[in-house]
Amino acid sequence: MKNMLIILLTILAWTGCRPGRTRPMEKPVILVSILPQKGFVEKIGDDDFQVSVLIPHGANPTTYSLLPGQMTEISFASLWFRMGYVGFELSWGDRITETNPAMKTVDLSQGLPLIGGSFPLERDDREGIDPHTWMSPANVKIMAATILEELTLLNPENREIYAERYRRFATLADSTDTAIREILKDCQGKGVITYHPSLTYFARDYGLHQHSVERGGKEPTPGHMAELTAIARRDSIRTIFIQSEFDIEMARVFAEEIDGEVIRIWPLNPEWSSNLIDIARLIRDK
Repeated sequence: MKNMLIILLTILAWTGCRPGRTRPMEKPVILVSILPQKGFVEKIGDDDFQVSVLIPHGANPTTYSLLPGQMTEISFASLWFRMGYVGFELSWGDRITETNPAMKTVDLSQGLPLIGGSFPLERDDREGIDPHTWMSPANVKIMAATILEELTLLNPENREIYAERYRRFATLADSTDTAIREILKDCQGKGVITYHPSLTYFARDYGLHQHSVERGGKEPTPGHMAELTAIARRDSIRTIFIQSEFDIEMARVFAEEIDGEVIRIWPLNPEWSSNLIDIARLIRDK
């Protein structure tokens, strides 16, 4: 009997010391899909939560695949803020929710004026919707209100603190929008060529015309390249913007065709406000 008791205590001690077993006693884990979301959540929740980014720095949100170690992180999460239409989410969404059926999933695209697809939009139809919703300060204010609501449900005793932080973040979104409008006040109707259509919402909000080399995530046809070359020459466009996650050689050939240059931008930059303002300056100056 004494030997059985020793064995039982040994098993309990071993399992209790396994790394994952302490996690439920730590801060609630919140999953986000992309880097800018981490900043959005932390602007309101500060360090009350452990925010885990599923798509790491430098990875392509369209093609990224989860690593085995990330599945453990997912299994401990209380909440996943998904963007709604990012390619990674469409490929891995079911796997993520199956890994942790108890985890709540919140779609931050809910309530946003989305671009693409047919309207009225069917919520289970995720084909053809532009996913780059965070490139619009107006969109981010709506997302922030949803984040506030969900964080308050997780930690209701900090309701007033979160509400005040939300108000400060909403003010930052408004000031970001004002700064961009001032920078681009003389650029209404200006054409902008991007390799990947990451500036769709930005262009809509600030009166720009985005022309994208990619269409539907596919390489351009010769006919489409000829059309873009004609647009660039007609409108004196000498710059092609490409996301930092993409191979710059993909845009260099086109830049040479229009006697222009390739400039990298990083829509996934976690310094969200300053990044949008910097992109606005690049567009104005190029």
